[in-house]
Amino acid sequence: MTRLRARWLGRLPYDEAWDLQRALHEGRVEGRTPDDYLLLLEHPPVYTVGRFGDRANVLVPQGALEEAGAQVRMVDRGGDVTFHGPGQLVGYPIRHLGSRPAVSDHVRMMEEAIVAALGDLGIAARREPGLTGVWTDRGKIAAIGVRASRRVTTHGFAVNASTDLGWFGHINPCGITDRAVTSASEVLGRRVSIEETAEALLPRFAEAFGYRDVETQMAAFSRGTGRGSDDYEIDRLVAGGSFAPDRAGQIQITMKGRLPGEPEKPRWMKARVELGQPYRDLKGLVDGLDLHTVCQEASCPNIYECWAAGTATFMLLGDVCTRACSFCDVTTGRPGEVDEDEPRRVAEAIATMDLSHAVLTSVNRDDLPDGGAAVFARSIEEIRAARPGCEVEVLIPDFKGDPEALATVMKARPEVLNHNTETVVRLQRDIRTAASYGRSLALLWRARGMTSGGAVKSGLIVGMGESKDEVLGALADLRAVGVDIVTIGQYLRPTARHRPVDRYVHPDEFDEYAAYGREIGLPHVESGPLVRSSYHAREARAAAS
Repeated sequence: MTRLRARWLGRLPYDEAWDLQRALHEGRVEGRTPDDYLLLLEHPPVYTVGRFGDRANVLVPQGALEEAGAQVRMVDRGGDVTFHGPGQLVGYPIRHLGSRPAVSDHVRMMEEAIVAALGDLGIAARREPGLTGVWTDRGKIAAIGVRASRRVTTHGFAVNASTDLGWFGHINPCGITDRAVTSASEVLGRRVSIEETAEALLPRFAEAFGYRDVETQMAAFSRGTGRGSDDYEIDRLVAGGSFAPDRAGQIQITMKGRLPGEPEKPRWMKARVELGQPYRDLKGLVDGLDLHTVCQEASCPNIYECWAAGTATFMLLGDVCTRACSFCDVTTGRPGEVDEDEPRRVAEAIATMDLSHAVLTSVNRDDLPDGGAAVFARSIEEIRAARPGCEVEVLIPDFKGDPEALATVMKARPEVLNHNTETVVRLQRDIRTAASYGRSLALLWRARGMTSGGAVKSGLIVGMGESKDEVLGALADLRAVGVDIVTIGQYLRPTARHRPVDRYVHPDEFDEYAAYGREIGLPHVESGPLVRSSYHAREARAAAS
């Protein structure tokens, strides 16, 4: 029996959602995953025109739509022109049609699922002969457009929950000129959220398609902007306790190093401290060249072991980040000017260290047009010149989903492209400021398509409130989009200002994650309490080759 993996991804730009569909379609066709997927999400405003659509059904110039804040995209699904935007639940089933594929049956079952879900909300909806989609007496409430390639579907449906119907006035929706468009909110005379619509739809979708094994992972429905840089201004020690405001702005106190409710740190979380000559030499080199390392800035527990072994992860673009993720100890604020000489000095350090595998990362630089991608590329080039034969691994931010920025890095041909997913779907908005699970998966797949012989890598942190099943689901997602290497490590709260530790994951559970990764075909999983993104990076690259 095929499993359905349902993912509520929140708001995701159309281009990133389309690449994520293509990633999962490829994974389903090529056997990286045996499971079907249902992606549920919401788009910023976008008009899509199907491959047989008539551009005459777009009633205003494209420039006018873009000025209004909407994109226009030509797509390869069936159907004519339609609108996607805030307040509309979009569903993309990535589904294998079996040995006797019938796209018409796939469309009919989607229609039946939507009709049943709307009925559960109190809306009398129906299918209409000769017309695709779902209808009410007030007009069309859901559009459907699909594509099937190699027996696997992409694209899907869009249900108007609380959509601003004014957007439809710029088009002939689905090429139909004599029918109105409506929404669940308009029909019921109250606001119907996409979250409410999704909760009604999921069980009906599983029922219509006969799924009995359904794994559902949903992002938090709240669309808050995440923690800001000014949330944590209090950080002082009083009578042996460290005080800091929690996410609600109240003051938290730590006693014996623990916040209220935190578990005691177990014996397996103790890292070795080695302050011998190799450690001191590397510290002197880094300080002397005025460089930053993530080892220092992010308070990595492995700094002594790694530096004693002569390895370090260099952090580009300064030490001030434009984001304020709740697990990270890197300073948040307004970064300074880009240091144009930094790539050369990083290369000098790597050559001096005589490294065979160098790791570069950076703070998020959302203030830069390319997010700092050009600095990554220049650093790779400088390293190749100063230390020929050295492999370069880059741990990059998401560049706000900009494919051109990613291409800038990939054209420099890093041996490993690493981008961390960090946590499970449900916790993304609470943990990763301005980041997105769907965006990260799309980026990793894009990188896979841009590399020639290189590896694609990602990392997860556990102990922040996720469940074991959610971690297993994230591993399955990473495998489905083509990731080669995954690191999994324990969250350690850097200061009293940061997110509390939910639990300390037992080493046996880390072993379970590694075993599951091998079982589903991940080439390498580095999993353990003290594992971090660049821990044993050279060995992980070799193991995945």
